Amino acid sequence: MPFRPDVTVAAIVELDGRFLMVEERAARRIVFNQPAGHLERNEDLIQAVIRETLEETGYLLAPQAVTGVYLWPHPGADRTFLRVAFCGNASGPDPARRLDRCIVRVRWMTREQLAARPNALRSPLVLRCIDDYLSGARHPLSLLSSLIVPDAPAGADAG
Repeated sequence: MPFRPDVTVAAIVELDGRFLMVEERAARRIVFNQPAGHLERNEDLIQAVIRETLEETGYLLAPQAVTGVYLWPHPGADRTFLRVAFCGNASGPDPARRLDRCIVRVRWMTREQLAARPNALRSPLVLRCIDDYLSGARHPLSLLSSLIVPDAPAGADAG
């Protein structure tokens, strides 16, 4: 059976020592996470992080760099996540924008506030991504390549 990790993206946005976070419903809990979500078909990673940030926070992300690529096997499930984290600036929010239904609210939080509540984090990736960002991890967006053809039919043979 082939191994197929869930590919996700996350946005690290800092303003005055606080990070853009979402309080969200996940597995019957309320948890903190970066604006994050799954890569969709015919979407590249940069498009995905811009879309997820907008859908979850109402902020428009301008990605500036990749802060890291993380492989995390979820210990309580038979799933593994491959997360690509981006840092950047965000404008907004758009108060008229309706957020994803799993989002309870958008918060700006310090690393210390998050670290004080480890059981309320969606995963260990939340602090790891912030710590890598704070340590200066920045990789150019040109690191990522996409061979997606925008209107290719699903299952088309790339030959």
